Amino acid sequence: MEKYINPLTDFGFKKLFGTEPNKDLLIDFLNQILPDKKIKDLSYSATEKLGLTQVDRKAIFDLYCIGDNGERFIVEMQKAKQNYFKDRSVFYASFPIQEQAKKKNWDYKLEPVYSVGILDFVFDDHKNDAELLHIVELKDHNGEVFYDKLKFVYLELPKFKKKEEDLDSQFDKWMYVFTHLSQLSDRPQKLQDRVFSKLFEAAEIAKFTPDERVAYEDSLKYYRDIKNVVDTSKEEGIREGIQAGIKEGRKEGLKEGRQLRNVEIAKELKKSGVSIDIIIATTGLSEEVIQSL
Repeated sequence: MEKYINPLTDFGFKKLFGTEPNKDLLIDFLNQILPDKKIKDLSYSATEKLGLTQVDRKAIFDLYCIGDNGERFIVEMQKAKQNYFKDRSVFYASFPIQEQAKKKNWDYKLEPVYSVGILDFVFDDHKNDAELLHIVELKDHNGEVFYDKLKFVYLELPKFKKKEEDLDSQFDKWMYVFTHLSQLSDRPQKLQDRVFSKLFEAAEIAKFTPDERVAYEDSLKYYRDIKNVVDTSKEEGIREGIQAGIKEGRKEGLKEGRQLRNVEIAKELKKSGVSIDIIIATTGLSEEVIQSL
């Protein structure tokens, strides 16, 4: 067992950032990735949001917080690539917008909404781009910001390659924590300030209660299972895609390879008892296809 938890697991992420005693960790992190914001305080809100009608699908966030000035923050850890992740981000962002509606007289004034995605993968359309922090806003045809109250922030963790001696900023330190925490045996010299002192104390597995340890081990197993399924299926999909590409053309072959990869991922997730909604979100396959597997 490692000394410190893996922050990319569900348990690890919520243990470090999703509890009231540790909210200063989340505040410090958000202040590093949102340069136009200086959050002083926030409160946690229910992570499950329902649509306006019974037929609307619900959204379940990893973390959902409201800032001291009324801003809404959705913070999610995404462990595996999915076909429509950007669509999902937009869909999820609509819930904290809708909930601000007021009955009777309302002038439609909205508080800002920030959707933050911490990604353990790289977008296909950014794989040749060294930039790992992407801040997306609604702009007009001249590239000017048209609406500044809705922002999408994405962090592609696999792109972070700095070593401890190269950590120059607080942002770098947070990226190092996300990518290296579970591999560390001691706290690095560059992570000695107060906020990281608190983080390392909260992350020490030896201090967990027996129930917390069991919950973390279950979460870690789930994380590793997903990583193994995705990695294995990716390799098999590439091989199948190459073989099909020889017969039917490279483009069609790669498309088939990706489809086969998603089917294999769905099979394994279904076998592990993962819900249909999560499998749909992860693979992009239809419910009918998943049920037939």
